Amino acid sequence: MDKFISILQTALPVFLALGLGMLCRSRNFLSRDGVDALKKVVINITLPAVLLNAFASAEYTAATIAVPVVVFLLCCLALALGYGLVKLFRVKGRLSPFIATGFEAGMIGYALFALLFPGESASKFAILDLGQTLFVFTLFKILLSGKTDLKAIARDMVTTPILWAVAAGVLLGATGLYDAMLGWGVRGILDGATDFISAPTGMIILLTVGYDLVLKEIPWRKTAGLIALRLVVMAVVLGLMVLLNRTVLQGAMFEGAAVLMCILPPPYVIPVFADEPGERVQIASALSALTLITMVLFALYSVFLSLM
Repeated sequence: MDKFISILQTALPVFLALGLGMLCRSRNFLSRDGVDALKKVVINITLPAVLLNAFASAEYTAATIAVPVVVFLLCCLALALGYGLVKLFRVKGRLSPFIATGFEAGMIGYALFALLFPGESASKFAILDLGQTLFVFTLFKILLSGKTDLKAIARDMVTTPILWAVAAGVLLGATGLYDAMLGWGVRGILDGATDFISAPTGMIILLTVGYDLVLKEIPWRKTAGLIALRLVVMAVVLGLMVLLNRTVLQGAMFEGAAVLMCILPPPYVIPVFADEPGERVQIASALSALTLITMVLFALYSVFLSLM
């Protein structure tokens, strides 16, 4: 009975928030503009607060610094595998290989991590996210856009609150300033402020995901190839993460965070770069399907953790 209650405590809030999002859409409680505004609040205000605290409180050693490097390289490998499998199985669409790599850690990952591992610091997930964030905002976006305008990429990075929060958090944590603030008596003020601002992040994110999740509009047959592509590549990536963690990294990576990372959907930004309306619909449908699969895998993983 205790295990069943533990499972409900983890999984029920996720599906409740998703259901409320779907209800808001069906009952017109929220408009599209309203949902987009909520997403902007998360991206520009609440999520940066989560990241600032997570990276400031992270432990920085030679081993943990190697973790984002490994994740960055594995993202590159996943993209290469995506290109190879798309060519091998003749999957149509310029953007199809990008389904195989990158993770929607910001809009979903942190919320699910907090539910799965309530006793663990978000820094254990953030240190993995650092590698994929650098990948997504550099190589991924350059290849995805099909352009080589490095100035535009750099401008995008400089004006992104998420990257500023990551940089500030790393600066505080890696230099020891965050620990020093405890002696000065001001760290509690920073923690209190970031905790208060970041508190609604998970609920808002899952509500907006549920709003966009229209199950009857997902063409499962047409997107099956892209879904299979993602799942196969992520299985390879997860296997390599665990192998490298137990050998090269000597356990520096929190494997629970690695599993969660690999069940997340690809970055939601991909359809924006579609050249054709048909391809945009196909990629968006695949992302919706993969988001639903993420939630199912999350529920199964929560059951597994409760039974351990």
